[in-house]
Amino acid sequence: MAKNILIADDELHIRALLEQTLEDLEDEGVTFLFAANGQEALDVIKREQPNLVFLDVMMPKMNGYEVCSEAKHNLEMKDTFIVLLTAKGQEVDQQKGYESGADLYVTKPFDPDDILIKAEEILGL
Repeated sequence: MAKNILIADDELHIRALLEQTLEDLEDEGVTFLFAANGQEALDVIKREQPNLVFLDVMMPKMNGYEVCSEAKHNLEMKDTFIVLLTAKGQEVDQQKGYESGADLYVTKPFDPDDILIKAEEILGL
């Protein structure tokens, strides 16, 4: 079955960096979806039900915590693995992330190799 990854970040260069980091997964049949703000991310999550979401916290329209909470608590998307990717590294921010339903909390700058390994693990590749 085809797998898809949503990359949601308001910064184009971060979306490009993540796509570049994960591009080898395309050989495994993985499709990439993109969103430039929180509302767009939530719309894509509802419509496409991605297997994996890399979600920036600080985005316009809706922040990553709100998107995550909506997807996990209101839409009950238990099978969608959500990684909050953020510059906010304080323990209180991480706690807020996990409370919103995030499966993993990663602070920027991140190691691309770690992201790729984690994505393969989550998608079972």
